[in-house]
Amino acid sequence: MNSRRNSILPSGIRAISFLLLGLSIFSTLQAQDFTPYEKHYYDAKDLRLAYRLLKPLELGSGSSFPLVIFLHGAFEKGGDNETQLRIGGRFFLRDSVRKAYPSYVLFPQCPELDSWAYFENKVNETTGQAEDWKFPFQRKPTTVSFVLKELIDSLVQKERIDTKRIYIVGLSQGGMGVLDLVARYPQTFAAGISICGAGNVSTAKRFSNQVALWLIHGEKDDVVPVSFSQDYYNKLTKLHADVRFTEYPGVKHDSWGNAFKEPDFLMWLFSKQKK
Repeated sequence: MNSRRNSILPSGIRAISFLLLGLSIFSTLQAQDFTPYEKHYYDAKDLRLAYRLLKPLELGSGSSFPLVIFLHGAFEKGGDNETQLRIGGRFFLRDSVRKAYPSYVLFPQCPELDSWAYFENKVNETTGQAEDWKFPFQRKPTTVSFVLKELIDSLVQKERIDTKRIYIVGLSQGGMGVLDLVARYPQTFAAGISICGAGNVSTAKRFSNQVALWLIHGEKDDVVPVSFSQDYYNKLTKLHADVRFTEYPGVKHDSWGNAFKEPDFLMWLFSKQKK
């Protein structure tokens, strides 16, 4: 057994499969025009956070608009301020989405050596499976998540954002970030969607009566076990939370493809608001 911290990357053959997938996604990224996403950097004391911001098509109405934060997974980490758009960037850029759900969409990029939430595991070198997961809920968030919260607060001050309709969506490590951040800042978010994520189930009580949550996972996920989302759903149900769970039979870790095809993915999200 090889002990590793803050890692869900597989080894051996599965790593090669993910590499090929990453190269395929990179080719798609290169072909897509993401220039409507404004490129920015937020300079904080401990970190310069790269982020892209998509603004509503019509800003002249005088209205305020929802804000959607999208947290990427492990393979989109870095500092190029580009690759965080690989998954989800095209989805929110579609004209049909922008017209039906006018909003600000924020894609921050997590640095290579940081993570959206604290977690630990051990990787079995024989199977490549991550085992013995732990999700310590430390008093302070990770550096990147702390700075992200500062950025969100800054955008609320500068842009026409409806503070009752701030949403957070994430996949894999980003899904872990969703569960961590809604627990830390339940007063900020109206709803969250965690796709193939995981976290410390004991934190559910911190947001159960304030934040609506949709958990999405593949039944055969061989990177982040589906049991994590199942456990969260069971806990939140007992707490009488506004929670929804979708499990895709036979689907592995890439359940975000199915999630984006959900007919009410955005309808559900944008229907939620703070009281």
